[in-house]
Amino acid sequence: MAVAGRGVDAPRLVPPPSPAGWARAEIADWLEALPGTVLAGFDFSFAPPFLDRGAYLPGMETPESGPEFWAWLDVQCADADLGAGDFMAGAGRAHFWMGAADGAKADFLHFRVCEGVFNAGGGGKASTLFDCVGAAQVAKASFAGMRLLHRLRGSFAVWPFDPPGERTVVEIYTRAMLRHAGGRGLKLRDAAGLNVALAAFGSKGVCDEGLNDHQTDALLSAAALRRMAGEPKWWRPVGMMDAIARTEGWTFGVSGRG
Repeated sequence: MAVAGRGVDAPRLVPPPSPAGWARAEIADWLEALPGTVLAGFDFSFAPPFLDRGAYLPGMETPESGPEFWAWLDVQCADADLGAGDFMAGAGRAHFWMGAADGAKADFLHFRVCEGVFNAGGGGKASTLFDCVGAAQVAKASFAGMRLLHRLRGSFAVWPFDPPGERTVVEIYTRAMLRHAGGRGLKLRDAAGLNVALAAFGSKGVCDEGLNDHQTDALLSAAALRRMAGEPKWWRPVGMMDAIARTEGWTFGVSGRG
């Protein structure tokens, strides 16, 4: 986790409360305690695809809006720290690809409209949140993250399901932020490369050496949100119809304008 305050000072990492790292509930506590205006970005899918099949999880009786789905999912789960593993391995198991025994992986690859826009713009191939295998999978973090959104919605607007307000949460994709910094979307693995990217967002550089790519992702994304928050085009992306905003959501920083 990283934070960028007002102005142009370099973003900074926020140390976790214990060597074990951040728990989801601890992140929620930290955000809720922040004073004043806050724009927070999370790198996970805020909702499953809806428009391509007319339902989040065909065959299961689920709500038809993002916030209602988060509330529904929260009731289905008993995992500690807002996890969703018991749902994915239990009631929702048929919807997730967890290996060859589940059949052809291609049958599980469903995507949201915004992911198609990102791919069509040369952004790369976004992952589906129904694929649970491999280091690049986003399924577990996304479904757990939806429970986190359900908790935060009491004190934050969650865009685009809610209109942006003084305290707002958005979905981000760090690869998109890397591309907006002028690169090809490749990971940054040193302070020198990070500082070049930060400068593209009008931010001062960092002095830290030995940063890993998760830390550089967080630092750059914080600086990107600070700059992009004041640019109206990101809040009104091409292709985001009301039905998409209500059901699937949208990744902040992805726009048909390129």
